[in-house]
Amino acid sequence: MALAGCGQEYPTSATYNSALPTPIIGTVPVGTPSIGKTSGPVALLVPLTGALAPAGQAIENAAKLAFPDNANPPLDVRDTGGTPAGAASAAQAAIAAGDGLILGPLTAAEAKAVAPITQAANVNVLSFTNDSSVAAPGVWPLGISPDQQVKRVVSAAAAAGRTQVAALLPDNDFGHALATSLQAETGALSEPSPKIAFYQDGFPNLNQTVRTLSDFADRGEGLEAQIKAARALDTQAGREKAKQLQHQQIPPPSFNALLIGASANNTLAEIATLLPFYAVNQPQVQLMGPALWAGIAPQLGANSVYRGALYAAPDLTAAAGFDQKYQAAYNAAPSAISYVGFDAAAIARLVASQGGYTSTALTDPAGFAGTDGVVRLLPDGQVQRGLAVFQVAPGAPVITSPAPTTLNSPNS
Repeated sequence: MALAGCGQEYPTSATYNSALPTPIIGTVPVGTPSIGKTSGPVALLVPLTGALAPAGQAIENAAKLAFPDNANPPLDVRDTGGTPAGAASAAQAAIAAGDGLILGPLTAAEAKAVAPITQAANVNVLSFTNDSSVAAPGVWPLGISPDQQVKRVVSAAAAAGRTQVAALLPDNDFGHALATSLQAETGALSEPSPKIAFYQDGFPNLNQTVRTLSDFADRGEGLEAQIKAARALDTQAGREKAKQLQHQQIPPPSFNALLIGASANNTLAEIATLLPFYAVNQPQVQLMGPALWAGIAPQLGANSVYRGALYAAPDLTAAAGFDQKYQAAYNAAPSAISYVGFDAAAIARLVASQGGYTSTALTDPAGFAGTDGVVRLLPDGQVQRGLAVFQVAPGAPVITSPAPTTLNSPNS
């Protein structure tokens, strides 16, 4: 499941059920200044016209499940058109109408256009983007970000002793976001600097990238040259030596964990051909992937190369309640962005009943028991999530590290 179809966003994954988020008991740090209003309607800024209108309608549908008719506070839905200018105009109109909290907008570009307006008006924002670069005091991106995915899966691999990390990533915004997150997390864990390679589209480019990343010229070509030289002798002794050399294993690469940023089936199939060819094999090298792998786990499990690979994502078992409610209300299955919209709206309803939309309420250090697990909003706008770690297996993935139920540690 991805936000890629919404445009301008990193791929992500999110699942939710029908329960309203409830705060986990915690304390607010002494002296933390409070941002935001204490009352007023809740604005929902979504694209109801333009190319992103289907995503906007899905968000509105989900939010209205948390804000039924005659809800208090009311939900004020405003169209952004899916553009930064439209989002800025909608935010100005919502603030003029007295709205106390803004849910949305959808994309990072829209959120960046809205932020100066809302910050000047002392109105907090729960945006639907998963681009953590928009995070700022009073602006929280609720989508599941590359940072959150990488932090969880890399720390799980490190706990198993996989601390020499490499990455094979697409040369696009998503790939570079994964790389930045990987560098930050390996640094935080005091691990060696990761070896990162970006690939361009096309099999020849991918082949060369994997070959270079794996150091195959140093590891494998020497053995291949010895085999060819023995065969070239055209003697019984040469043939025997070549046979013996063929049974020697190529040494493993310099890394013992590899983060793969691909999610398209055709690219993953090509990588599955190249990794064993260049002697990058599990269990010597622990494969890891993004949360997008949750949507293709059965296909990955059917490929022996990926069995045992890890990825971090929400625990999907909690999604059934929301799915049923959405299906009953709209006679359609919810999309991933619907879940993000519902959770934002549910948090808004909850804090409205507990004193308003202030950062004091929103940044409870223990976070909220959200419908995809615990979620914690930090004073600087960053968002922490409790993700599970899944292992690719035949049939269906298995959870190897359950999602945490609390995020009390500042480094969680």
